[in-house]
Amino acid sequence: MDFTIEVERSLRVLDGAVAVFDGVNGVEPQSETVWRQADKYKVPRICFINKMDRVGADFEMSVKSIQERLGANPLVIQLPLGTEEKLQGVIDLVRMKAIVFVDTDKGSNFELADIPPQFAEASQAARLKLLEAAAELDDRLMEKYLENEGKDVTELELRAAIRKGTIGLKVFPVLCGSAYRHKGVQPLLDAVVDYLPAPIDVPPMVAIDKNGKEVLCETKDDAPFAALAFKIMNDSFGSLTFIRVYSGRLASGTAVWNTAKKKRERVGRLVQMRADKRDEIDECLAGDICAIVGLKLATTGDTLCVESHQVLLEKIEFPEPVIQLALEPRSTEDADKLVQALAKLAVEDPSFRVRTDEETGQTIIAGMGELHLEIIVDRLKREHKVEARVGKPQVAYRETITRPAEYEQRYEKVLGGKNQFAHLKLRVSPLEKGHGFQLKNLASVEQIPKDFWPAIEGGVSSGLGRGVVASYPIIDVKVEVLGGSFSEQDSDEVAFQIAAAMAFNEACKAAAPVLLEPMMKVEIIVPAESMGSVIGDVNARRGNIKGMTQRGINQVIDADVPLAEMFGYVDSLRSLTNGRGSYTMQFGNYAQIPANVLQPLLLRLRGY
Repeated sequence: MDFTIEVERSLRVLDGAVAVFDGVNGVEPQSETVWRQADKYKVPRICFINKMDRVGADFEMSVKSIQERLGANPLVIQLPLGTEEKLQGVIDLVRMKAIVFVDTDKGSNFELADIPPQFAEASQAARLKLLEAAAELDDRLMEKYLENEGKDVTELELRAAIRKGTIGLKVFPVLCGSAYRHKGVQPLLDAVVDYLPAPIDVPPMVAIDKNGKEVLCETKDDAPFAALAFKIMNDSFGSLTFIRVYSGRLASGTAVWNTAKKKRERVGRLVQMRADKRDEIDECLAGDICAIVGLKLATTGDTLCVESHQVLLEKIEFPEPVIQLALEPRSTEDADKLVQALAKLAVEDPSFRVRTDEETGQTIIAGMGELHLEIIVDRLKREHKVEARVGKPQVAYRETITRPAEYEQRYEKVLGGKNQFAHLKLRVSPLEKGHGFQLKNLASVEQIPKDFWPAIEGGVSSGLGRGVVASYPIIDVKVEVLGGSFSEQDSDEVAFQIAAAMAFNEACKAAAPVLLEPMMKVEIIVPAESMGSVIGDVNARRGNIKGMTQRGINQVIDADVPLAEMFGYVDSLRSLTNGRGSYTMQFGNYAQIPANVLQPLLLRLRGY
């Protein structure tokens, strides 16, 4: 949950992925979340079932969980050669050979051997299933399979059919092993080459040109250059902008056009990154991922292209933060350093937000979870040498309205000896969950000239940031400007911006506003004997039990629980389960706070 943006922006630019699952637990909640993100971006995947050397490892259960929990079509192309402490390697069903690893040299040496007799029957049955599935992916293979049950299907033909199905998202090849003991890693890397797509195997990225028309960014080196900046990183050498090149080529020392910022930037150096090691390169070609050193304007999600062929690639969506902390510098020397360091971290991580509380003057940082903000504070100390006092984590509440309301605002004031006038009528109405904010201008240009519309939008936007219940941002609201009037002499942008903010504020007050809290989807894994006490604790935390299932020797509880009740939960769970329980959680949605909780909460938020 805390680092969902890293997953999101990686999947946005990658052509293929390896999904790693726990051989004991199968598909876990975070795996499910990431799998759905990969579905969104249509990323072909191969599955690696890891930890097959652990006690309780169950290959069949893990494959079944991929089918049931992810709704995917797993294609088993390997079987484990033994399990738990007897894991020797893997059985390759494509070549029908056993790959046996030597324990003493960390898996760097292995040998191909005949499949041991005790695994022969299971291997033949799995091979038959593989051939059946592969035949459905390729017509020519289907003919061969029907003629003589696939006995003369070559290794090359089988690999080609699996590759075709993988790239088409029809199947997901399943491999296995133990990364800790270095067993099965080389065959996994071979599978990446054999089955995952090259840049030319995936459809070209669709972009929008400056006329608003869709254009294809073809994966060709001689096409016009277009790339997406998907990650910004600051280190001791300066700022690094990671890009994925979708078409054309980029040479060091050339200029690029930033479509989002509508400005030109010069590319200094290009580097190929391998973790924290960098190799300088002269150019980056279509399909490549590289980093540019020293870009000053680019942020995550910006499109870089050639000025003569301006295009805009689809932006990356960033989740809203659900938790916040107050920060104060320990000394006046740290004050300026804190502002600069937080600005750099906010550029790197779009799911991290910084603002200043108008009433207290405190710096408020917001993120996706307790761990996320802990790491931000740690980086402030470690990388930026800034010491700060940290407040307790606070929930990032939201507000919304529950019914339509209208308000008419006449704004007349004398400021600095000059009359100001603005008049407009607004209607606010609730939107469905997750629909954010919509603004429609239904007034005619005779009532409100076009010049004032941006000012009205600015006024409403400022009102959105500070709600009417407890000054939290307002979400899921539709605003319609119904009409108004202006004065040739006294109306200006400032007057209409103030009038719009006031009208929006009053309309929301009349629209039955409510306070919302983030609800977390929680999965708790506990021993059977601790079930009763854990369920009782979840209910006491205002949780809603959604279901209970058995996984191996443990019980799994699925629940929706308010984030406000989950602080420090890890200690409670350890206490209730004698240290044997574990849990994961992720953001679900925003829900209205019950009346019996709301009143004491409002008193606390207002400082009583």
